[in-house]
Amino acid sequence: MSYAAWIIMTASLVGITCSIIGVLLVLRRMAMISDAISHTVLLGLVSAYLVTNSLDGLAMFIGAAITGVLTAVFIQLLNSAGVQADASIGIVFTFLFAIGVILVSMFARDVHIDTEHAIMGELAFIPWTTVEWFGLPPIPQAVWVIGIVLVINIVILVLLYKEFKLSSFDPELAAALGLPVVFLHYVLMGMTSITAVAAFDAVGAILVVAMIIAPPATAYLLTERLWMMFVLSAVFGVISAVAGYYTAAWLDASISGMMATMTGILFILAFLFSPTHGIIAKRINNRRIRLSHKLSVLLSFCFEGSRDMIIYKPTY
Repeated sequence: MSYAAWIIMTASLVGITCSIIGVLLVLRRMAMISDAISHTVLLGLVSAYLVTNSLDGLAMFIGAAITGVLTAVFIQLLNSAGVQADASIGIVFTFLFAIGVILVSMFARDVHIDTEHAIMGELAFIPWTTVEWFGLPPIPQAVWVIGIVLVINIVILVLLYKEFKLSSFDPELAAALGLPVVFLHYVLMGMTSITAVAAFDAVGAILVVAMIIAPPATAYLLTERLWMMFVLSAVFGVISAVAGYYTAAWLDASISGMMATMTGILFILAFLFSPTHGIIAKRINNRRIRLSHKLSVLLSFCFEGSRDMIIYKPTY
């Protein structure tokens, strides 16, 4: 495959993997947890380096995944203690990310772990880091990692689809029926953490957050069926990746930044032109309702007037 094809494939896999997880996060109104997790994994990366004194990929992955899960646990603890959800996310996110930045600046200055790479990523370097597994030709490591995470996420979603569906729309009913709502919550948080970590090194935190939130939010405006939300979210993730790459190449701009921009453009288009929830459709519908109301009032007035004329019998 060509250089550009590997970049597009990697970004498309990130778009699919992040967006299908984002559907459940958007429905549960927990989308910004992805922002917290995608930033706090920096603490896990630098902690793994300080413990192992190496940049081994597995150690980094485990450290970042543990930090992501701990982020979700701390947010849930603060939320359970009465702190508002958005405040809990803000406190944990800034605290853990700041610790990661401090540790990088103090103990990892000579290592290629830097905050700019953590936030923006660099898709252009993806094709250069390849591995040869199962006798196949060299394939970028990021494709393997993200592809494996995608398969894991799909298997979990298929096995727990009904449970996730009920607990997302009506957690009280799910708890009353005996479903392990708390367990499902932490399974979802674990999936979010692993997904964010897998995509983190390749695309950076900004694109991870954009792919987790924007495609599901766009799909939410276009359908009311959960399975269709998963499909549309994945499609929008791929479209954003492909369109973002070619636009970035045309404008000589950041690839990750342009892909994130495309997710926002797709959302704006759906926000304006969605047949059911779009602003234009709502205005047309409201105008139609007002016109129908005026017409019904006019017809009612005409009917009342004609009835009075029929009932009235003049006497001579």
